[in-house]
Amino acid sequence: MQPKNGMQRKNNKNGKPQPGRLRIVAGKWRSRLLPVANVEGLRPTSERIRETLFNWLAPTVVGSRCLDLFAGSGALGFEALSRGAASVLFVEKSKIAITALEECLVALGDDQGTVRQADALDLLRGQALAEYDLIFLDPPFASDMAADLCRLLAKGDWLKPGAHVYLEQDKKQSLPELPDGWQALKEKTTGNVRYSLIRVM
Repeated sequence: MQPKNGMQRKNNKNGKPQPGRLRIVAGKWRSRLLPVANVEGLRPTSERIRETLFNWLAPTVVGSRCLDLFAGSGALGFEALSRGAASVLFVEKSKIAITALEECLVALGDDQGTVRQADALDLLRGQALAEYDLIFLDPPFASDMAADLCRLLAKGDWLKPGAHVYLEQDKKQSLPELPDGWQALKEKTTGNVRYSLIRVM
């Protein structure tokens, strides 16, 4: 499977794919390259999409508390930290990806990011860990769980008033029915990805 941003994975002598790298677009770690764990189906959000998203979010990122569900490579959370977010909680189920995220935080010398191994749906069904200003949702495209994720976020105490939710989907998928008080602000399609920015009133 090719990653959604066209990131190339080189093959070793045995023909097996090798881990790729992602580049932070802007902020204090601008152009910094980070390794991406060699995990089946891992789809780091592309530089182009990250640039557009953080242009949308520009006034609100600095000082924000962020939750990066389905963190994967951590592309969204690392971009947020680079641009001045106060903290990011990276949530990821894959142990291999968790290890890579922890190693990236050490390499960056960052103490504002924390990593938690958990299933995102199970986490949201439990007691909220905090109220967040910004939540990144990039679930597996085949899972079709966007509506459940939004419902659980709205039902729990995960969101500060005025919080923003970023949702990444396959372009063939429609934006799910949003909970009361949620408003879609922006939506765009790039390649096979539909991405939306939603505000919680």
